[in-house]
Amino acid sequence: MHHCQSAELHNLSQKQLRSPYPMGMDPHDIVKLDANENPYGPPPEVLEALGNMQFPNIYPDPETRRLRAALSKLNDIPMENLLVGCGADELIDLLMRCVLDPGDSILDCPPTFTMYKFDAAVNDAKVITVLRNDDFSIDVQGITAAVQQYSPKIVFLTSPNNPDGSLIQEAELKAILQLPVLVVLDEAYIEFANVPSRIKWVQDYDNLVVLRTFSKSAALAGIRVGFGGFPLGMIDFLWRAKQPYNVSAASEIAACAALSNMAYLLDVREKLVNERQRMMTDLSSISFLQPFPSCANFILCNVTNGYDAKAVKVGLAKQGIMVRHYSQRHLAGFIRISVGKPEQTDKLMSALRQL
Repeated sequence: MHHCQSAELHNLSQKQLRSPYPMGMDPHDIVKLDANENPYGPPPEVLEALGNMQFPNIYPDPETRRLRAALSKLNDIPMENLLVGCGADELIDLLMRCVLDPGDSILDCPPTFTMYKFDAAVNDAKVITVLRNDDFSIDVQGITAAVQQYSPKIVFLTSPNNPDGSLIQEAELKAILQLPVLVVLDEAYIEFANVPSRIKWVQDYDNLVVLRTFSKSAALAGIRVGFGGFPLGMIDFLWRAKQPYNVSAASEIAACAALSNMAYLLDVREKLVNERQRMMTDLSSISFLQPFPSCANFILCNVTNGYDAKAVKVGLAKQGIMVRHYSQRHLAGFIRISVGKPEQTDKLMSALRQL
């Protein structure tokens, strides 16, 4: 038995220890705007399907054929080009394990999603960094020079980009696809943009992979389902390397149920996009925030006028509002706020005005 206690636990008052909510707040009262989760939840068909799930004692279909067939129809792409994973995160790691040898390099364009750098370290790969421009657009000239100089095996691009929500333009993507490198386009937030997914492009470019997820638009972040479009010449190797039962039966059932009610998904998408526009206007009225235009379900804000970004995050947390602050140098002066329901925006704005 371990008798040591952390300083934080030791300093908790007896009253806090007795409370079912040690932080003094009911979880239902917390406005959670720090992880880009969908506050509306999935279509009701998802919980119904999970409640009626049959044969949980039987291993799942290792080829997720029912879900891939539904995704094929929805995205107008042959199911032979599709692979499903335990979240898009699994597919990022799977790609690295299949493409990289120890000591190989990937090219990363921060500020962006940090899992590319994380998985590179796990797979003993080097990370070549080409910083984004001040407006968070990608530096195509810098990427071109880095590919020519360092010969990375994979370039990771995110559109809309996390954490700012900017899109990669078609000409930019086509220019990078001309380079001798595998391009992985992460479209986790594409449903919130007013441009179509480029997943069908994998049929025309043998060096392009497009990743998608059910975590955001379909509100299945806790279920863990992602998918990707892959060139046929590559996908055979991924099938051989992936875990046989990487997607649970419950995950496939939930994802298929979500796709059965596209009207619900489109309605929620419209609500979040409209609320994003309202948030953009409201946040612009706060003297110490400079919000960046976003095509995702979050807004990145530069904290200005002498305010400290971390202090803003802490001040909001004391009022039950959770937002994202970053420790890395490029984003130290920023906070990212997920788009929530109108009543959550009301609480957010009230809390900001009290800082």
